[in-house]
Amino acid sequence: MVTNLENNDEVWLNKKKVQDRPTYFFVKRLTDMIFSLLGILLLSPVFIVLSLLIRNDGSHGKAFYVQERVGKDGTHFKMYKFRSMIPDADKHLDELMDQNEVDGAMFKMKDDPRITKVGKFIRKYSLDELPQLFNVLQGDMSLVGPRPPIPSEVAEYTDYDKQRLLVKPGCTGLWQATVRNNTDFNGMVKLDIEYIQKSTFLFDIKIMFETVKVMIKPNTAY
Repeated sequence: MVTNLENNDEVWLNKKKVQDRPTYFFVKRLTDMIFSLLGILLLSPVFIVLSLLIRNDGSHGKAFYVQERVGKDGTHFKMYKFRSMIPDADKHLDELMDQNEVDGAMFKMKDDPRITKVGKFIRKYSLDELPQLFNVLQGDMSLVGPRPPIPSEVAEYTDYDKQRLLVKPGCTGLWQATVRNNTDFNGMVKLDIEYIQKSTFLFDIKIMFETVKVMIKPNTAY
């Protein structure tokens, strides 16, 4: 999937044009409900196996991790993931901020010492994201959309960056299915805005297929 990150011109979206598409969002929501429910049912054995692996990874923590995230129009919700870090990982974030490998309002560190051995594996294949199917079923997220940021990141957003919040966040998106960690925060924002600008039902399907390919043959996920 080809994207254009070289164009430095800022794109400003029309909120009404983006959000006033009842047919598209109806089909998108219906698709989200059907596929998230099917995914939960079909992947239930995987959920059980991963839960057991995480519970017995030696870090003495729960299988699931719940974190406050920011969704459409700045609303907050609880996002679910399989735990890939030590139980008190959030308390150690400030100690690692000077080793952040991504410029902008997000934190990424390839060799993050907080990540467990099981966590490294499930992150590589994006398996830690599977519980977000419950978020999709609940309506907090969509299958495809910008990744939901944490409140402290949004506090650093410019008005341009906040355009990411015009639509529901997604389990996957244009950023995850293409360059992933090969770009910085500004590059991610450009891809999210490009997705919102081009979003159609067929484009969503294309991104989901690309995501499956990335899960089978991982890109730069960590």
